[in-house]
Amino acid sequence: MLTTRELAKLNIIHPYNLKLFELKNKTNMPQEQYTHHRSTMPSSEGPQVYKVGIYGWRKRCLYFFVLLLMILILVNLAMTIWILKVMNFTIVSPKAVEAYGKKFEVKTVSGKLLFSADNNEVVVGAERLRVLGAEGTVFPKSIETPNVRADPFKELRLESPTRSLVMEAPKGVEINAEAGNMEATCRTELRLESKDGEIKLDAAKIQLPRLPHGSYTPTGTRQKVFEICVCANGRLFLSQAGTGSTCQINTSVCL
Repeated sequence: MLTTRELAKLNIIHPYNLKLFELKNKTNMPQEQYTHHRSTMPSSEGPQVYKVGIYGWRKRCLYFFVLLLMILILVNLAMTIWILKVMNFTIVSPKAVEAYGKKFEVKTVSGKLLFSADNNEVVVGAERLRVLGAEGTVFPKSIETPNVRADPFKELRLESPTRSLVMEAPKGVEINAEAGNMEATCRTELRLESKDGEIKLDAAKIQLPRLPHGSYTPTGTRQKVFEICVCANGRLFLSQAGTGSTCQINTSVCL
């Protein structure tokens, strides 16, 4: 590469321009040396740290939105718990179904009541209540119903396996078999008692097939013996037996 003096000798650079160029180089050389020297000197300062983040009003606005979001979450949770408590939602699990409320109702699509339960009573609004359990239905205290009826062509059985069965009514108890027999069987005694009224046996035939037959023994002790007398209206009464019939003597009973 040619220098400036060689270029001046070749008349490429004018001698006047050559002096100006050398003067300029002399004035720039200390600055270049100082720049080069400064660039080669090791830096005593550490690495610069640039702060990254949100400051000022942006930071305050962000904190406000976070606080508002937390408040909304708490309000939403409280409202959910309140709705679950007030609306009486059911709790369904694989083991049980629980419902809490003052009253529980089951209705059809048309609004007809099928089942209702509260502290006072349980109402079944269906036309028929069927209990399919093998052991039937157990009522520890009492049951009130105007009609107890078996299914068609099925038997209705009222049974007390270990205790007594009592049927009471202030105005009467009626047992009616329209197309069959009625039987009353017991192991010890069958007792028909009317305190202030009558006992009527109304049938075409009345049979007492197992009445004991007495026999005359002259050596036997004498006891009071009665005969059964029948009035014209069907009333029965006892009359003390004698050598003949004594029913005619006590006909005042038939009046």
